[in-house]
Amino acid sequence: MPEISDYATLVLVVAGGFSLAVLSTRVTEHIPIPAPAIFLIAAAVVSDLWPDVYDQIDIRTVERIAVAALIVILFNGGIEIGWRRVRGSLAPVLSVGLLGTFATAGLVALFAHLVLDMSWTVAGLVGAALAPTDPAVMFAVLGRREIGGRSGTILEGEAGVNDPAGIALMLGMIELATHDDATGWVIAREFGVEMVVGAAFGFAGAKLLIPAIRRMHLPSESLYPVLALVAAASLYGVTALAHGSGFLAVFILGLRMGDARLPFKGEIERFQTSLATLAELVVFVALGLTIRLDELSTRDWLEGLAIAAVLAFVVRPLVVAATLARAELSRNEKAFIAWSGLKGAVPVLLAAFGLLGHVDEGQRIYGLVFVVVLASVLGQGTLVPWVAGRLRIPMRVRERLPWELSVRVGEEPAAVHEATVEPGSSWDGVCVEDLPIPDDAWVTLVVRDGSALQPDGRLTLQAGDRVLLIADDPASARALRVTGP
Repeated sequence: MPEISDYATLVLVVAGGFSLAVLSTRVTEHIPIPAPAIFLIAAAVVSDLWPDVYDQIDIRTVERIAVAALIVILFNGGIEIGWRRVRGSLAPVLSVGLLGTFATAGLVALFAHLVLDMSWTVAGLVGAALAPTDPAVMFAVLGRREIGGRSGTILEGEAGVNDPAGIALMLGMIELATHDDATGWVIAREFGVEMVVGAAFGFAGAKLLIPAIRRMHLPSESLYPVLALVAAASLYGVTALAHGSGFLAVFILGLRMGDARLPFKGEIERFQTSLATLAELVVFVALGLTIRLDELSTRDWLEGLAIAAVLAFVVRPLVVAATLARAELSRNEKAFIAWSGLKGAVPVLLAAFGLLGHVDEGQRIYGLVFVVVLASVLGQGTLVPWVAGRLRIPMRVRERLPWELSVRVGEEPAAVHEATVEPGSSWDGVCVEDLPIPDDAWVTLVVRDGSALQPDGRLTLQAGDRVLLIADDPASARALRVTGP
């Protein structure tokens, strides 16, 4: 059976390759190189060493893989952030995520035209492709580190907003580049329709889908994570068919679902996190296989590195300074946000849109974007933890807690809340019996340094403790929140 043998060989090679990719993440714990950079470089080297692999990779297939991966990554990113968290920083997130996308695209286009002597059309396409940041790269760079304050929320929220914004902007630019009768109004119209319809479908979809998932009674708990993913994918499809940004709709659904109380929510979150990690790995490998390093000219490398340097040291700081001028952030927090605007899979995907749209010099744009992304992930991404330390941005390493205590109940509790005691908060240094919580609420578990503690009334809480509380009255949930200093 030669067909079975051939397929078995293919399965073995693919599984072996992905196993090495997963194991390579252990290297990043000791060497400060982001995992996406390893995936991207390794895949590009493979396409050079085995040209047949490169020849068999269809850019349209890779584009579809990247779209599917981005749906998963944005959905999971929204769940991890949660609407309550992003709502407190909504103004700066929208400012840097929307206005910043246009400003970044315009400044990069200006540099590409005036300094690198590109036509306005090509320069505009390069600017649009490089405008978005990347949530997958940011999560991979931070690893188990958690950023304190609002800067982390703004970075994560920005990446979720400017990815859909960048895609809408790029589609408008492609329309402008491929139609002689198109005008700049096309970009504004395309962007406006995509974002407005995407946001409307996102909030409407969340209002319909979340209650549906809550009421759904499925025969197996393993089906709930699948149902949530299918709901996100369906929302993307419906929104895209309505000419809206399906990516924005999916991100909003994730934000709303992150704060929602759902049956088997723990299984949903674990499944989405694992799937998003796999999607990140797959998309960087797939995009890397579409590049032949030996076909990139010296000019491509020099121009790409020049754009990357201007983006990191000029464009991004100017955009952050302008869009976050009125935000209640310290100078160090703004500097950290400026440095951490990393480029990743989304810019390469947008450049692939250009290739599929048959824009002029599409292959050159694709090569330039690859070089910029590689420089951003390898250069900027590697230095993010060091920059955070120099700027005194609070970061803590989340402990690995491989064992879980789980108690299943048949009916939904009235109010369940998990809180982390922040340094200087009203709970820091307070005994459990003296906590300012309603009479019908009680502490059921305290986790400190990875160990479960009995919540005796005389136990004094400390910064970093994770506290699980339950209340009989749903109205008491408002009082089960740890206030800041």
